[in-house]
Amino acid sequence: MIEAPTQEELRDWLALLHAPQVGAVTYARLLQHFNSPSAVFQASIGEWKALKLRPDTIQYLQRPDWDAVDRDQAWLAKPDNHLVTLHDAEYPQSLREIHDPPPVLFVHGDCELLATPQLALVGSRHPTRDGESNARAFAEHLSLSGLTITSGLASGIDTASHQGALSGSGKTIAVCGTGLGRVYPASNRELAHQIAQRGALISEFSPDTPAKAENFPRRNRIISGLSLGILVVEAAVKSGALLTAQHAVEQGREVFAIPGSIHNPLARGCHTLLKQGAKLVETAEDILEELRLYLPEEGQEMPAMRSYLPAQEAVELDEDYKNILTYVQSQPISVDTLVELSGLTAAAVSSMLLILELRGLVASQSGGLYVRIG
Repeated sequence: MIEAPTQEELRDWLALLHAPQVGAVTYARLLQHFNSPSAVFQASIGEWKALKLRPDTIQYLQRPDWDAVDRDQAWLAKPDNHLVTLHDAEYPQSLREIHDPPPVLFVHGDCELLATPQLALVGSRHPTRDGESNARAFAEHLSLSGLTITSGLASGIDTASHQGALSGSGKTIAVCGTGLGRVYPASNRELAHQIAQRGALISEFSPDTPAKAENFPRRNRIISGLSLGILVVEAAVKSGALLTAQHAVEQGREVFAIPGSIHNPLARGCHTLLKQGAKLVETAEDILEELRLYLPEEGQEMPAMRSYLPAQEAVELDEDYKNILTYVQSQPISVDTLVELSGLTAAAVSSMLLILELRGLVASQSGGLYVRIG
């Protein structure tokens, strides 16, 4: 059995992390060949060349960036900051089994959450209000049922999922596409602080790594790799959420999707997944029963899911909305005509049509026309 690294050996783990052209797969190949990063640095140029390492990698192995290692260790010296390597017992087994596990995980918060059963919630960065509501409600309910909610700290569905988990058990893991010395997006700085207090933020990147476009797809494989399954709440056909779902399929994880209106472009990604065999989800119980994590005793009822819909959407439509709907029928009608018929401003009518479209009651057509579908 491989022993956990000593403090001195950790410096070599960090140093190898900064080597150019050494990603997760190459790092794992070097570990398999040499058994430890320390042995990698002690090898000869001939051994490095035999493994077909690139010239800039070999040059780095001769002169590692110890200043970068010192910066990493300065971050690790701060309270609640941790480093978990592939050789540590704390490294999550589910993640260890994927094709390209991250060689190290920087963790800010509760390391023990890594070993808990997790469900990933992902989706659009620009969801509808119903989508955000669903993400919060599902995350809260599932967290209270014993699952840790894992997501990517992005705007939109990720944010709502973390918030829902914090409203429930508080157990949530944010997998970051930057180093943990930074928060991206900056608007989630307070949310990241709350997650660190009750859950954990993790990253495979050195703490001072800035936001880079190529790092976020890499992050997605960790979100799915940590989890028993993934729930796609709302997503366009071409989106990071579907890439995460693809990782989940390749990793043998369960994929769940919430259906939506055929007129909502953010439902099309979920519908694509459903066509490909994802499990259709209408309630949190659909997920819990599939994963067999929570089956109530006979006679015991599941806790009800909480609604996060704004008050005006959780109740019957008010009179202005009803009036607009009386004018929008099967024949297309323009915004200008609706303004004339209703006596409302163009801005008010446009806003109401957007809400009605998001609720699946009207649909927009080319030329700025609307028809009723509900």
